[in-house]
Amino acid sequence: MGGIFGVINLKEYYNIEYFYKFIKLTNLVDHRGPDSFAYTTLNFNTGVLNKNNFNIFLGQRKLTIKNMYKPKNQSSQKKDTYIIYDGEIFNYFELRKELESKGYSFKTNTDKEVILKTYSEFGNDGFKKFNGMWAFIIVDLLKNKVIISRDKFSIKPLYFLNKNNCFYFASEIKQLIPLLEKKRINKNVMFSFLHQALLDYNDETFFKQINKLKPKINLIIDLNTSKVEEKQYWNYELEEIKDEDVALEKFRNIFYDSVKIRLEKNIKIGCLLSGGLDSSAICVIANNIIKENFDTFSVVVDDEKYSEKRFIDILVKEKNIRNTKLTFQPNMVLNYINEVLTCQDEPFGSFSVIAQYLTFNKIKSETDIKIILSGQGGDEILMGYLKYFFFYLKDLIKKGKLTDLVKQIFLSLINRTVIYQFKLSFAKRYIPFLARNKLDYIMVEGSLEPIWKCDNLLERQILDIERYSIPALTHYEDRNSMANSIEVRNPFLDYRLVNFSLSLPVSFKLKNGWTKYILRRAIYELPKDIKERKDKQGFITPEEKWLRYNLESLIVEKFKDSILDEMGIINKKNFLIYYKNFLSGKSIIDYHEITRVLIAELWARKFLI
Repeated sequence: MGGIFGVINLKEYYNIEYFYKFIKLTNLVDHRGPDSFAYTTLNFNTGVLNKNNFNIFLGQRKLTIKNMYKPKNQSSQKKDTYIIYDGEIFNYFELRKELESKGYSFKTNTDKEVILKTYSEFGNDGFKKFNGMWAFIIVDLLKNKVIISRDKFSIKPLYFLNKNNCFYFASEIKQLIPLLEKKRINKNVMFSFLHQALLDYNDETFFKQINKLKPKINLIIDLNTSKVEEKQYWNYELEEIKDEDVALEKFRNIFYDSVKIRLEKNIKIGCLLSGGLDSSAICVIANNIIKENFDTFSVVVDDEKYSEKRFIDILVKEKNIRNTKLTFQPNMVLNYINEVLTCQDEPFGSFSVIAQYLTFNKIKSETDIKIILSGQGGDEILMGYLKYFFFYLKDLIKKGKLTDLVKQIFLSLINRTVIYQFKLSFAKRYIPFLARNKLDYIMVEGSLEPIWKCDNLLERQILDIERYSIPALTHYEDRNSMANSIEVRNPFLDYRLVNFSLSLPVSFKLKNGWTKYILRRAIYELPKDIKERKDKQGFITPEEKWLRYNLESLIVEKFKDSILDEMGIINKKNFLIYYKNFLSGKSIIDYHEITRVLIAELWARKFLI
């Protein structure tokens, strides 16, 4: 686990001056790997390691979770093949045994060596065997190729800049910004953010020229021909599942093992506990396995309307789990928003990102915990979001199943579940004629992303996993955690669990108005009040209230002299009128729209001036 920076120049050579420049760019993310540093400078034409005449640079920062090997020579494991790596392969021990059966021997007890020998035996396609999270670069001088790979579900970041036949790769955007001749905003990405609340939905970033590698993709560079090829190494492997009891048992077994392999023997583990189904399920299973080395961490607010404290306390009391709470307050937004923008590199969509950053900061300052479990992915693979129920109703209408439609609506009304939580402000992005209505303060033009389009519920889930939900969530969670030198692990994004959950019939996930039906039944240890929660609150803060009563002076001050206005992104006069209407309550306004403009303005001031 750590941070990486790599340079592949297909035409020219670098000298010692550039060597020190690349060292500096590697060290810009020393927070990702504060424990050690390694580098390799290589001439791929001669195979010689040389700081004065090289065309490949590989730099790595290392975060040590456990002392399995000495940190020196991290960038290389064997002659003619080099690797820099950020991530964890959780099934590396099983893969090691498979490789040993084929005659391979190992010098270390690391997953990095397993990656290299899996590549040696199976080639690029062998990466589909990995159960974990990763971003790595392999330089293979025997085949004169460079293989750049990113995990299946966008968990670990990998950005690149292609400039004058030279590829620069980095864990974070801040490492690539100094290499730009001029910082230019990607207006289409900004349009999608302000108008549709989209983040990380494609391979572009807010900076022109800087892109990201897509999930489940290998980028292969042929050093002989300079040919660059994208190759998908994995896709979903669905099965037919009909029996509910069998499905319950298998789901529980996979989920249990998914949590288990993300734990470490004799090492303290933490978990983010929100009080919702996903994080609570992870906590009860992890607590079953490692009671004495397990702690949970939660965010609460003073306003009971937004606080999940009641559900958090129910779980920790019934299961005797240690819990530490951070009380998130409006002054924290003012004090830390710029700090969080620095670690995120790009705008983010809500104040909850700041709350999570401060949670990791608290963990770092008050404990020695380096591994945290998180529930990201549960909503996407098990149809936890309210929108899935309404897409389900749409699907029933499309199929002419009107009896089932009436039944689902009736049972949701009787059970007082998802129907009662419908909000047009959240739903309008999925209603085409409403989504097309651009607010009058948005001046930037861009392409409308058709996020409402999907042929069925399975496609809807895959779109959210690959484009519209998971990438944005893992982005801010990775930057927040790694800014505090903490590794986050996501049991719901175990590819076995994703495959199985996507294979389930809709009725095993949505049933009688209840979401995540199979999780509620399979994890029987959950307290009754959590298992039977009817509301879906998510990780929210009193954002609307704070925008109205605590942040008015900040917003008015910043938009007197707006950078976004100068760039033609927004009309500051129209925005302030829109904000004034929000303050007066004269019209129904989605407060998230105000938050996005504020954060975008502060981001532009920090990164583009």
